[in-house]
Amino acid sequence: MTTGRFPWALVTFDIDGTLTQGHGWEAIARAFDRLDAYRATQARFAAGEIGEDEHLGNLLSLVAGRTEAELDAVLAATPKIAGISESVRALRDRGARVALLTHNPAVVCRWYATTFGFEEFEGAPGPEAVDGRLPPTGAVRADKVGQLRRLLGRLSIDPRRTVHVGDSRSDAEVFSRIGGGVALNSAIGPVRDEADLVADVEDLRELVPALGAMRPRDGTLRSL
Repeated sequence: MTTGRFPWALVTFDIDGTLTQGHGWEAIARAFDRLDAYRATQARFAAGEIGEDEHLGNLLSLVAGRTEAELDAVLAATPKIAGISESVRALRDRGARVALLTHNPAVVCRWYATTFGFEEFEGAPGPEAVDGRLPPTGAVRADKVGQLRRLLGRLSIDPRRTVHVGDSRSDAEVFSRIGGGVALNSAIGPVRDEADLVADVEDLRELVPALGAMRPRDGTLRSL
């Protein structure tokens, strides 16, 4: 690779626990007085009583009956890592596309993309406002690898020139299928072990030079 060339054509970011401080859906649940429901599904998921699909559906159900404007206000108030807009701008200045790769639905992704300058997003299926309000959510599938495949196909970008930044087990599933993975402020041992770079930072701008110093993985990638 040419010396000085930014190694990544695409940088993707998870949202919850990566761009947010804590889980973004906890903030949503608290604002909408659904904290008990949030804690119940988190506990059942952590205990292995339900799978990721059912857990995601339970989270999305927390916004049923609310307006998109109400949700946007909660997203704006959710504590986040510092320097998101500046980091997205810096990565774009280096020639990279910058996207969201998340289990959040489009209604959440659009707010983050508009607010912070992300060019693209791939999220999970989720509710869209009908007559001004978000409807109940039906069955959903949590498939971050499939979302990555669709994103790369749409953008015609080589997986080896893609790096993903996240904190969860679903993010670790992505790491081995692309050129690099960054465990950002992750408390999960297997996620940190699978990552090419582990970063514990309070300001996302600290990550930009580290991404520039990374190089894509050698060897065969896991299939998308």
